Amino acid sequence: MKISLPQIDGSLKTLTLKATPLKPAGTRTPFNRTVYAHAHVVVDPFATVDPWDRSPAIDWDATLAFREHLYGLGFKVSEATDTAQRGMGLDWPEASELIRRSLRHARSVGADVVCGVGTDQLQARPGVTLAQVEAAYRAQMEVVEAEGGRAILMPSRALARCAASASDYLAVYGRILRDARQPVVIHWLGSMLDPRLEGYWGSKDIAVAQETVLELVEQHAGKIEGVKISLMDSPLEASVRSRLPPGVKMFAGDDFDYAEKIQGDGRSFSHGLLAIFGAIAPVAALAFGKLAEGRPEEFRAILDPTLALARELFRAPTRHYKVGIVLLAWLNGHQRHFSMLGGLQGARGAVHYAKVFEYADACGALSDPELAVDRMRKLLSVTCGVDA
Repeated sequence: MKISLPQIDGSLKTLTLKATPLKPAGTRTPFNRTVYAHAHVVVDPFATVDPWDRSPAIDWDATLAFREHLYGLGFKVSEATDTAQRGMGLDWPEASELIRRSLRHARSVGADVVCGVGTDQLQARPGVTLAQVEAAYRAQMEVVEAEGGRAILMPSRALARCAASASDYLAVYGRILRDARQPVVIHWLGSMLDPRLEGYWGSKDIAVAQETVLELVEQHAGKIEGVKISLMDSPLEASVRSRLPPGVKMFAGDDFDYAEKIQGDGRSFSHGLLAIFGAIAPVAALAFGKLAEGRPEEFRAILDPTLALARELFRAPTRHYKVGIVLLAWLNGHQRHFSMLGGLQGARGAVHYAKVFEYADACGALSDPELAVDRMRKLLSVTCGVDA
């Protein structure tokens, strides 16, 4: 199979596909790492008439079917986080409904979900207070815990706006953790993914912010399942991992360089809580099976080729990585359209789509190459007039 793909210089590149999908075969080996895949939300394009100006309509059947696809491959799911377009198309009323539906669905199939808890129902406006931030966190935590769920404590734009020092972060998070019914995941999201979070934890100096996070974890270790750092900073992740209390996991948060961290260095390793796993789920599941079987070289041989795809998906501006995630879900037949909440599919262009397609083929992440080629040709015809 061949396809013509647009290039940045205006030319066309003829790609001859490898067309070799990778996926587990036979009995699946349980993973020996805790691995969550962030899951996106499927919009209903018929019911969503004005995607920029009104709340989106969600295709609940397709949204939950994608989660069942992930469960079937051995993944846990990270729900209602930035991959689900929290704050970029998915507001709290829709997110709360997603959390309820996802937790109930997970219980019905015996799966495991952790849900994003933040303060996005509270505007990060001048005059917002710490008390309002804490109340907003608690309101969202109650929705999750009422369904028996566990939380990811996501960063708060409102807290970034009103906190005067690291002590404010420690106080707000500390009270929430004290009252949490089950251990939570702490998520440190960098400004490259959300510019309004610059200076989170009370300092723009990452080394200083790191100490605040570690102080929080040390004070509340029994209430923390793990920590995820999404700063695209490998040395920082390794530094924090080496200092976590026993029983607190480090979840790899770097979608640029995850294979080495999850394999580990012989002394320690990171677990997985990444958006890329939703895009490459069958490939990643095959790799994790090899790792669980004690075959780390095969784990790396399968997973390392996915890094080129991940680095293109998460290239700057990184916050638009969701476009490539949904593109691949469509190319692989998990939804019938390439539309996103808020019309976000327009945040990337045809050359990016072409690179994602090429890298996905190269690493075995196109599960049905004939379908993917057919859909990619249609997309390129509409977006840039390439009919080949």
